[in-house]
Amino acid sequence: MNNNAIKFRLEKKEDYRAVENLVRESFWNVYRPGCSEHYVIHVLRDDPAFVKELDLVMEENGSIIGQNVFMRNAVAADDGRSVPILTMGPICIAPALKRRGYGKALLDYSLERAAALGFGAVMFEGNIEFYGKSGFDVASNFGIRYHGLPEGADSSFFLCKELIKGYLDGITGVYTTPAGYFVDDADVEEFDKGFPPKEKLRLPGQLFGGDEGED
Repeated sequence: MNNNAIKFRLEKKEDYRAVENLVRESFWNVYRPGCSEHYVIHVLRDDPAFVKELDLVMEENGSIIGQNVFMRNAVAADDGRSVPILTMGPICIAPALKRRGYGKALLDYSLERAAALGFGAVMFEGNIEFYGKSGFDVASNFGIRYHGLPEGADSSFFLCKELIKGYLDGITGVYTTPAGYFVDDADVEEFDKGFPPKEKLRLPGQLFGGDEGED
């Protein structure tokens, strides 16, 4: 990765389709046959909780190669408080550039910018092996529970990072994924018709198998 060729900036309206296509390419067949993340980001931009100051793209030599977004959210604390936090993602890098340091560079820049804006903590669902390198830990170590997850169930996918040291001290409570992340499969299918055709495949390791006939 040539750091001198890298630039971070806010997404512009004219970037929308290029970013959606990047997200589609990055997530296609990863978690399910096809993907929904490109439609999710399309929907999130109009959500009141969307943080426009953290709607970021990463460029290399003038081409968009990565993106990240954040949503305002809150932990429902056990003592009755509503504790403001951020939910992150989708975040992605162009498939050809994965595992070359671009993702960590984008992540670290995004978190630094979020901290500079005064946000106290970030929570989301991800792989601790990657995100742990940027200071994330499993959220249960902060006393935060994932909404709807049975007690004792594996919660290693639910991650947290304090942007302000001690921000979550003394707080226990429940995190709920913002409603904007939940989209209808039929709406995804209709939206996806505006992109070049791609083959949907059921692959080992996918979390969701999709409906019969989706291939």
